[in-house]
Amino acid sequence: MTGKMISIWFFIGCLLSLYGALILFAGLRDFANAGATDVVLHDLHLQIWWGVGLLALGGFYAIHYRPRRQR
Repeated sequence: MTGKMISIWFFIGCLLSLYGALILFAGLRDFANAGATDVVLHDLHLQIWWGVGLLALGGFYAIHYRPRRQR
């Protein structure tokens, strides 16, 4: 191999960002259709919090470990 290897943390960051975006979208959709389910502690909107958290963590990893060109 002549090129620089890409860190595994970059791919983990991309996956966490993808999962965070999907969970956040599902949480926002569930928030828009409130009252459809009778779940304990539904008013905490944990899907939204987890989605934002995963999106932030995945974004940090993806930006911090992104591949850079060598000059």
